[in-house]
Amino acid sequence: MSLGPVMLDLEGTSVASDEERLLAHPAVGGVILFSRNYDSLGQLQALCDQIHSLRNPHLLIAVDQEGGRVQRFREGFTSLPPAAWYGEQYQNNTQQGLESAQLGGWVMAAELRACGVDFSFAPVLDIGFGISDVIGDRAFSSKPDIVARLAKAWMQGVHHAGMAVVGKHFPGHGGVTADSHLALPVDQRRFEDLEMEDLRPFENMIHAGMEAIMPAHVIYAHIDQQLAGFSSFWLQRVLRRQLGFQGVIFSDDLNMAAAQEAGGYGDRATAALSAGCDMVLVCNNRPAAIEILDRLKEYDDPAAHVRLVRMHGRKSQTMQQLHLDPQWRRAVNRLSMAPEEINLDLGLE
Repeated sequence: MSLGPVMLDLEGTSVASDEERLLAHPAVGGVILFSRNYDSLGQLQALCDQIHSLRNPHLLIAVDQEGGRVQRFREGFTSLPPAAWYGEQYQNNTQQGLESAQLGGWVMAAELRACGVDFSFAPVLDIGFGISDVIGDRAFSSKPDIVARLAKAWMQGVHHAGMAVVGKHFPGHGGVTADSHLALPVDQRRFEDLEMEDLRPFENMIHAGMEAIMPAHVIYAHIDQQLAGFSSFWLQRVLRRQLGFQGVIFSDDLNMAAAQEAGGYGDRATAALSAGCDMVLVCNNRPAAIEILDRLKEYDDPAAHVRLVRMHGRKSQTMQQLHLDPQWRRAVNRLSMAPEEINLDLGLE
């Protein structure tokens, strides 16, 4: 059975019998985990083993483990700083900033791989303009070139741990005030403005080997009237053809408020896939997930299957082996330099 185009969530810390039936649906290709799905390291390992045992090739398992405000698993895991902390390190000492980013990416990925998680939806490649609160310190820097350099170093660490990366939120969420979880953000900038700033980290990361991208639930009104994640202009013309991206395109959550612009849940899924997404996410809304699975039961995209299989995690150590690794100790010591409460100056004028 191939990997389907839908990624779902689970209710608890193990897969319930009705969820096993749902995950057997041919349109399912992955599971996204949240804080409610985590109780302990052993429980998470058992949950991932359970999910992976259901299908061959095994379903993808993902989580949002960026660091800072967005870290789903905390107890038993290294406390990860927000991306902006690496930017501050870089401003103080370029080499130390790059090394910190590489170590941060490695420890994030190595710990998740030790528990069986395939990948994290990270890094954030948005520019920290100081406009978007929902991005805020999730951005590495206010300068595109620094974002690109730190993200590349972070990706090198992630790759070393055996994990693929997912850059978000293409073509850039940093220029709008609205939070797409709650409202419909509209960016009024011209394409030339985005090309000079927001697109640069994505382009650099694509050339460096980034495996996947998640588009923004944002409308760029002077460029295209569709949300970026439902726009063939952004996903096909710009991302695939202009930037030459050949990896996986994940939609952002179809249950977010901004996605209502694309219609009902089944319509949202088909619109995102038609525009160029390989896999759509539907979270925290089981009726919507069932509606989407019913709509997509006959859906088949062989090219997407090939791309998605590349997102499986590769090598891994056990958590016990990891804790004996000198690199893990060095990474934890370095990241412990970050204050618990971080309120950073992103270098804005």
